[in-house]
Amino acid sequence: MTTHVLTLSCPDRPGIVHAVSGAIVTAGGNITASQQYEDPGSSTFFMRVAVAPARKGSDPSRFGVEVRAEVEPVAAQFGMTWQLHQASRHTRTLIMVSLGGHCLNDLLFRARSGSLHIEVPAVVSNHETLRELAEFYGVPFHYVPVTREPGSRAAAEAHLRGLVAEYDVDLVVLARYMQVLSDEMCEAMPGRIINIHHSFLPSFKGARPYHQAHARGVKLIGATAHYVTASLDEGPIIEQDVIRVDHTMEPEDLAAAGRDVEAQVISRAVRWYAEHRVLLNGSSTVVFR
Repeated sequence: MTTHVLTLSCPDRPGIVHAVSGAIVTAGGNITASQQYEDPGSSTFFMRVAVAPARKGSDPSRFGVEVRAEVEPVAAQFGMTWQLHQASRHTRTLIMVSLGGHCLNDLLFRARSGSLHIEVPAVVSNHETLRELAEFYGVPFHYVPVTREPGSRAAAEAHLRGLVAEYDVDLVVLARYMQVLSDEMCEAMPGRIINIHHSFLPSFKGARPYHQAHARGVKLIGATAHYVTASLDEGPIIEQDVIRVDHTMEPEDLAAAGRDVEAQVISRAVRWYAEHRVLLNGSSTVVFR
C-alpha cells in the first residue's frame, strides 16, 4: 500500500532513476508506481514515484523520515527540486466563489463522496448567495465582500490570508470567483491557487460571453483550469476540455453546457493536484495522469 509520493524535477542527465530507486531501496521501500518525463525543450527531467515500506508493519511516519534522509543527498547531487508527500493526507482546500454554484457543488459532493482526496475547511465568497449550499455540506461559509470603497479589496485579501493561515490551507480554488486577486496575493501562494474559466478567452471577454459566442455561431465550447499568477488568466494550464454545440442551441443552452464542462475540468485539476500529479515546468505543467 502506497504511503508516500515523491515528486522531483532537475536537469536531465544519466543515472537519475537509478539513484532515486537506490535511495528508496536503501530506506527500506518498495516502488508501487513510477512515471517520468524528460522535456526536450528545457532538458529538464520530471518524476513521480509512489512508494511503500517493503516490510509489513513498518511505521509509515518513520518510513517517511528514512526516505527523506536517503533522498536528500541524491537531490543535492542532481540539483533536484523535490517534495515527499504523505499519501494519506488530504489536501486542505479552500474554495472561493461568487454567484455560480456549479463548480462549488461538484467539488463539495466529490469531497464528501471520497472521489477527491481533499478536505474543504471553508468556503469564501463575496456574496451571500451560496451560504446555504456550503452549510448543506457542513462547511463553514465566510462572507468577505469586495466593494468599490477605497481599501475594500485590500481588506478582503487580508481577511483571506488570515483564513488561509487559520485553516492551514494547502490549496485555494477559484470556483467561479469573479474577482481579480492582487499580484501580492498571487505571489504569496505560487502554485497553490487554481482558477477555472470558460475557454472563449480572449475572443469573448467581458460580460455575457455565451451570448457573444451564440452570435458568432461557435461550434465548440470548453473550459480551462490553470494556476493563478500575476498575469491574468495566463498561468500554467493544468487541464482543458471542450464539447460540441450547434446552431439549435440558445445562449442559455450554451451556458448550461459550459457549466457542465467547467465542473468536470476543475474537478480533474483539483484531483491531480491533490494526488501530487502536477509539476510546474516554467510557464507550463507536466501532469502525470
